[in-house]
Amino acid sequence: MLPRPKKRLGQHFLTDRHYLDRIIAEIAPAPGEAMLEIGPGPGALTERLAKFVRPLHVVEIDRDLAAALRGRFEPECVVVHEADALDFDFAGLPTGLRVVGNLPYNVSTPLLFHVAAFASRIRDCVFMLQREVVERMAAAPGTPDFGRLTVMLQYRFAISLAFRVPPGAFTPPPKVDSAVVRMQPLGEDRLVARDEALFARIVMAAFTQRRKTLRNALRALAGEAVFARAGVDPGLRGEVLSVAQFVALADAAAAS
Repeated sequence: MLPRPKKRLGQHFLTDRHYLDRIIAEIAPAPGEAMLEIGPGPGALTERLAKFVRPLHVVEIDRDLAAALRGRFEPECVVVHEADALDFDFAGLPTGLRVVGNLPYNVSTPLLFHVAAFASRIRDCVFMLQREVVERMAAAPGTPDFGRLTVMLQYRFAISLAFRVPPGAFTPPPKVDSAVVRMQPLGEDRLVARDEALFARIVMAAFTQRRKTLRNALRALAGEAVFARAGVDPGLRGEVLSVAQFVALADAAAAS
């Protein structure tokens, strides 16, 4: 019997066996891998993953669910971390970590940023998220979905939408469609900004008021000489720039 979902935690439990099996196939877990599941809930995916990966680490904020998972699985099989995934230190787990799970939709964006901070330790991620969020993550420049989340994640990951999941696959059904996304960290030859904090500030400023041109949106961060050095037209809007162009702008601003 499923526990009663808690609205304050945005809980929607995936219960459709077909989609659970599809997620397992997408993850393709194998013995010997280091794996963390975020938001295991009542453990439907956990049970399947634990057949392949031992120990499987899971992080669950709901103390009732965490206690139930500890009672259900032996500690050498599943290690339960009762914690908020937003505060969880991924550095405490082995490098080459695979991170999976049905992320809480109400905190998905800050959680994705938190995961991205540990990209160098991660092998890949397979997440279930609200479909609109996945479409923003995978968007191309010049499309309406392209924004700050897109740039900051594509700066570190190759992102692809694996498949969509209807509301009826969950208990209770959410009011939105869902999708499974794969995030693969980029290699050592990826573009890296000289000053990553400045890069993040420039990206944020470019999308704070999307209708503004870059000249106006970045007035406090980049003058005409910076745009000239980066080879970026200041009359453009942020939504049409590639990740590489944002890196070029940040590097030009850092050099000035």
